[in-house]
Amino acid sequence: MAEDKKKKATKKTVAKKATDNEQAQQQGPGLGIEKIFLKDVSVEVPNSPEVFTSRETPKISVELNNNAKALPDGYFEVSLQVSVKSMVGEGTAFLVDVTQSGIFALKGFPEENLEPILAIACPGILFPYAREAISDLITKSGFTTVLLNPINFESLYMQQKQQQAAASKNA
Repeated sequence: MAEDKKKKATKKTVAKKATDNEQAQQQGPGLGIEKIFLKDVSVEVPNSPEVFTSRETPKISVELNNNAKALPDGYFEVSLQVSVKSMVGEGTAFLVDVTQSGIFALKGFPEENLEPILAIACPGILFPYAREAISDLITKSGFTTVLLNPINFESLYMQQKQQQAAASKNA
């Protein structure tokens, strides 16, 4: 009797898994976040301790780069590198460089839709984590908090595409 119940439970489990797979396929494309992690971090305060005595207003610059790398089975590693540099006069107050990465599952998307997802949606997911890491590192380095404004990755992607199109016309 107990064996019959086990067999029935196993059949129900197999049937449920098959139904779940069919539902996933019927739902269409999907984006899944598998892992988010800090891939690389660098903090430099080259002119300490003198920089802490300066009363001059610092000039902050921000630089962004992102890239994607295909992994097996529909997974992609996307990395967002954010560099924040503070200059006081001619000297560097601090330089913080963070590479925030994630592993994303992209299932059921047509090939032509992958690039925009990897360049817009995935960096948009990673950016708040990078922003938090940068803010925390700057504060721990002895400086006042720098809060990065939200980034419109769609606009950046469109600008990049326009620049590539203009460059190909000129070539």
